[in-house]
Amino acid sequence: MKKLIVTGANGQLGRAINQVYAGSSEYECVNTDVQDLDITKIDAVLRYVDEVKPYAIINCAAHTNVNVCETDVDNAYRINAIGPRNLSIAASRAGAKLMHVSTDYVFDGHASVPYTEFDMPNPEAVYGKTKLAGEQFVKEFAKDYFIVRTAWLYGDGKNFVKTMLSLSETHDRVTVVGDQFGSPTSASELAKAIASLLPTDNFGVFHGTCEGITNWADFTREIYRLAGKTTEVITVTSEEYEKNAAGVVAPRPAYSVLENYMLKLTTNHMFSDWEKAIAEYIRNM
Repeated sequence: MKKLIVTGANGQLGRAINQVYAGSSEYECVNTDVQDLDITKIDAVLRYVDEVKPYAIINCAAHTNVNVCETDVDNAYRINAIGPRNLSIAASRAGAKLMHVSTDYVFDGHASVPYTEFDMPNPEAVYGKTKLAGEQFVKEFAKDYFIVRTAWLYGDGKNFVKTMLSLSETHDRVTVVGDQFGSPTSASELAKAIASLLPTDNFGVFHGTCEGITNWADFTREIYRLAGKTTEVITVTSEEYEKNAAGVVAPRPAYSVLENYMLKLTTNHMFSDWEKAIAEYIRNM
């Protein structure tokens, strides 16, 4: 059995990865979370990887609270940058592949057409800056690596979809921003793409999101329609939302649509449309 170390295994993507490989006769997931392996500690990572001798490391661990990252800067760099560096060093030493998951936040969101892997990153939020630093460390220290950028992820765990459905239980109306555009992406769809890349030597940077474009307000309307909710969605601008928000609000990319250009150029793998993916997710909730 080929062992796959999965970091952040209790998160949405980590759980989806485990579902993809459930029952596999070829791969075995060795699941870790922060209590099992602190990826910010180089010695601990090297010891763990030397002991497991994995075929690959799939790094789903991240400091993903975008607002908190604005003030918890050191910790964000430790988890999102130093962690991937440590895993890259360990993977190279063990002769293992590294699958590293990154984000649309590496771009500034000022574009008007989807970003490809050939566009220059320019993060504005601390979260994006730390994730880009993680990408750079992977490129520097990992020998055989995949970097997969995703966006607007939802799956088994805390996410936007569940938050909106929870609000619908206690609110007749909700306010949601309508001037931020992206591609809602199912964790199960992303896990399938990761599994398709992992056995190959098709290394490099990839974008991995569901197909199609929407905004948060229209996404919420589709969630409510599929779930049979009657809660009204009031569209507001990002500026209006930030005025009423408590605490620090990190800058959000206004347009963070990722084009899965490299997947389309170099593989036959296609993501589902976002409407189809969210319908399946809500049907199986």
